[in-house]
Amino acid sequence: MIWNEVLETLPREELEALQLKRLRATADRVHATVPFYKKKFDEDGIQPADIRYLKDLQRLPFTTKTDLRDHYPFGLFAVPMEQVVRIHASSGTTGKQTVVGYTRQDIDTWAELMARSLAAAGAQKNDTIQNAYGYGLFTGGLGVHYGAEKLGAAVIPISGGNSKRQIIVMQDFGSTVLTCTPSYALFLAETAEEMGVDIKKLKLRVGIFGAEPWSEKMREEIERKLNLQAIDIYGLSEVIGPGVSIECLEAKQGLHVFEDHFIPEIINPQTGAILPYGEKGELVFTTITKEAFPLIRYRTRDISVLYPEPCKCGRTHVRMERVSGRSDDMLIIRGVNVFPSQIESVLMNIEGVEPHYLLIVDRKGNLDTLEAQVEVNEKVFSDEIKNLQVISRKIENDIKDLLGVTAEVKLVEPKSIQRSEGKAQRVIDKRKI
Repeated sequence: MIWNEVLETLPREELEALQLKRLRATADRVHATVPFYKKKFDEDGIQPADIRYLKDLQRLPFTTKTDLRDHYPFGLFAVPMEQVVRIHASSGTTGKQTVVGYTRQDIDTWAELMARSLAAAGAQKNDTIQNAYGYGLFTGGLGVHYGAEKLGAAVIPISGGNSKRQIIVMQDFGSTVLTCTPSYALFLAETAEEMGVDIKKLKLRVGIFGAEPWSEKMREEIERKLNLQAIDIYGLSEVIGPGVSIECLEAKQGLHVFEDHFIPEIINPQTGAILPYGEKGELVFTTITKEAFPLIRYRTRDISVLYPEPCKCGRTHVRMERVSGRSDDMLIIRGVNVFPSQIESVLMNIEGVEPHYLLIVDRKGNLDTLEAQVEVNEKVFSDEIKNLQVISRKIENDIKDLLGVTAEVKLVEPKSIQRSEGKAQRVIDKRKI
């Protein structure tokens, strides 16, 4: 089913005309209301009136996560706070969160995009959608929730965790659509098996999974264990949240980017040069309908490919390949963004700990694990075991408090972590994704 057939099947010429109109309006607005963009435009010698063709987008400056951090919390908002009706946030590179705002119109736009996404995945108004994405500052839970209501489906706002209850709700409420991270989907399958619940007797038929990287092999395993069709969804808080792009149930051949709201580009992450369709590079998005927090050429650091060919489902917007990695050092662990520098900021506040550490990410029992090997100085290393345990527990608690993820901390002897003359290896990712 196509939720908005007129806009989702626009001929390319009409779509690009709409994009240009909305791009020019957005450039006008950010230049007039966001001092950061006025300064950047002026420094680059470009004015909104200079945007006459879509290709002129390439003349506009990039926006980075560092820019968002430097203007924390509301410095990039394009409307006064009395027009902001929702604030979300996600983790940033130094512990400061990336803060995003929404006007009433932005919330309506987001609901529309998520209704499109759910419909593309095969959800219908007679479905019961069990929403196991986290609610709160994370955009996943409420994003799906508003989209499900817009679609007209019944939504169960169960959020994440409490896995046995999740299975009981699936049984008792007859859930037909499951939304959560792919690793949690597999964990739910294991939980059902431990409870003696026959998955085949549940009514689940579609799962919409995102917020962390996953592979085709993992899709096959999820579909087999949960007896449903698994669909990949993509989004990020800075751009709007979930609902930037999604696979369609008919093809599962790339994620449809909703180009009437976002203009995607692929660039060389080293040079910033535009790459043609079909070449792998870093995804960049420009929002062209957002009011509170519009972004010009936002560098996502996600690596993907864009394909322009229309899909057999009838949608004409470009498709993006499933994200294959990052152009920076960010990790995604159970749907949470984690930067090594955040771990480092925790360690540097602990007396007796050296600035040498190694993060080991793995996937055990279908859930991501994080181990932090941390060097201590000679004095601490020679302490009694109970003192070492106190330090490791403090580090674990501080990481949990800052990032919201659980890490197992292992204190290791001085100089046991390998040194490098170049860039230090801070991360070993053992996940097969």
